[in-house]
Amino acid sequence: MALRSAAKLFASSQSILSNSSTESRSFHSTGVKRMGGGHGHDEPYYMHAKHMYNLDRMKHQKLKMSLAVFTAFSIGVAVPVYAVIFQQRKTASG
Repeated sequence: MALRSAAKLFASSQSILSNSSTESRSFHSTGVKRMGGGHGHDEPYYMHAKHMYNLDRMKHQKLKMSLAVFTAFSIGVAVPVYAVIFQQRKTASG
């Protein structure tokens, strides 16, 4: 009896396998969506300046660079100091 049910199971699995092998399997992919009608960017609205990063020819270079360095340094000092004060105040109130 067990042999007969095993034979039926084997026969049914063979028919399932033979049916599935006749189906064709393939990959299908949709096209990549591009911004601005196929361009990477909108040309009239995005023009990269030719001499954008010529720092030596910048007007008021000393003032702007000093201000930029001072701002970056101030943020680098102020954020951790504020974080420590905030954390200590939070633990003291609890």
